[in-house]
Amino acid sequence: MSLFAIGDLHLAIGEPDKTMEAFGGRWIGYVDKIRRGFELLHEDDTCVICGDFCWAMSLSEALPDFRFLNSLPGKKLMVKGNHDYWWTTAAKMNAFFAQNGLDTISLLHNNSAQWENLALCGTRGWFKDEETGTEHDAKVLRREVGRLETSLKCAGDREKLVFLHYPPLYLHYTCPEILHVLTEYGVRECCYGHIHGYGSRSAFIGESEGVRYRLVSADFLDFVPFKIR
Repeated sequence: MSLFAIGDLHLAIGEPDKTMEAFGGRWIGYVDKIRRGFELLHEDDTCVICGDFCWAMSLSEALPDFRFLNSLPGKKLMVKGNHDYWWTTAAKMNAFFAQNGLDTISLLHNNSAQWENLALCGTRGWFKDEETGTEHDAKVLRREVGRLETSLKCAGDREKLVFLHYPPLYLHYTCPEILHVLTEYGVRECCYGHIHGYGSRSAFIGESEGVRYRLVSADFLDFVPFKIR
């Protein structure tokens, strides 16, 4: 039983006009690459999807993408991304999964999941620039910090791994509010997505203040889920 992570699949199976193949490069044939990448997983493995799962605007539009994900090996835990416009309340999403037989997919949102002796925690996160950030950004960030704390509290005394969509460290940017929570709860590992293409050259990958950070955007990983444990 292994634990994996990948983010930013950006599926558009039901809406081919939104396919990421328009960007060329690694994105050409990316759905088949994702399928092949998941062949590494077994049915009892778990993969955390770190946001930006698909381009659909509603759950019904996202159904072809969810059916594709459900057909891949392993259990999948979903973290919200900034482009997951289909995301609604947990109750509606869980009912949608049940109604459509999506039995390998669940949410990592205001909760935690147990994997062996570890606790898997997470939320979307947010960017807030001190100079250009708006009050709206500050409000969203406070909400995301609260959700992260809720997730970590649900984990109890178990060792905690955190999965975000937005990186809390990038270039000269830091998100002290998120970093403080990671330190306060003794988090030692954090996976994140959101960063693509040339931007990955500036992504922070390594250890800072006792926390190891990993970029798991799909194109950065060449669409092969990263094996954490």
